[in-house]
Amino acid sequence: MDFLMQSTVFHSPAMIWVTILSVGLVGLSKGGLGGAFALMGVPVMSLVMPPVMAAAVLLPVLLTMDAASLWIWRHWRDGEVLRVMLPAAMFGIAAGWAAAAVTSEAVVRLIVGFVALGFTARALLARFIGTAPRYVPAMGWLWGTIAGFTSFVAHAGGPLFQIQVLPKRLDPKLYTGTSVLFFAVVNVVKVVPYAALGLFEREVLVSALLMLPLAVISVRIGAAVIKRMSPEVFYPFTYTMVAIVGVKLVWDGLSGLF
Repeated sequence: MDFLMQSTVFHSPAMIWVTILSVGLVGLSKGGLGGAFALMGVPVMSLVMPPVMAAAVLLPVLLTMDAASLWIWRHWRDGEVLRVMLPAAMFGIAAGWAAAAVTSEAVVRLIVGFVALGFTARALLARFIGTAPRYVPAMGWLWGTIAGFTSFVAHAGGPLFQIQVLPKRLDPKLYTGTSVLFFAVVNVVKVVPYAALGLFEREVLVSALLMLPLAVISVRIGAAVIKRMSPEVFYPFTYTMVAIVGVKLVWDGLSGLF
């Protein structure tokens, strides 16, 4: 315990166990098992440490998860989606960095939450009116830019990616591999501005290092589940996860404002 007190940000057993829970949930999501788990990472860790510290600890862990996920899903990606959305996300990250000092994280989460809920409501309505959301490639520029921006300022880019890509009805493995690659690149690019903001202190990096084995294990568990999931199960499950994410983001946004 003395080592943890002196060399990490973990100053109590509660901080360690809550971080383990958060990393496990995010790892399941990174493996492909539902974006809602990923959004629980920083909020859960924020119960026992400042949100900025939680985000800083989690980013190196996310990069390790991305590396594991990229290997697992290396044969699955949709080039059409990535060719549009990745360049757009770079613009969004740059905008988020430039606006970091004046951007309200609560407002961003609130807006993204309402967009996600509107998207899932539209998909649910389609079951009754017979017109499902359409995939429009050019809209990838809009949703990719917003995903990059919200990922930087609020760790909430997932719903925007899903809004663009889910209507394409990709094979679950292809969808997951594309999502993994998209957010792996986004997270790598975020390292430079995060470092420039002075978030990676020694204690933060040591804390993240201790979580890396759990990160890899949880990613593999999430991937194993998705690889056995049929499209008939995957898409209702994923739309449900988007709805849960939307509710969580709206709640976080309202809590931050009031």
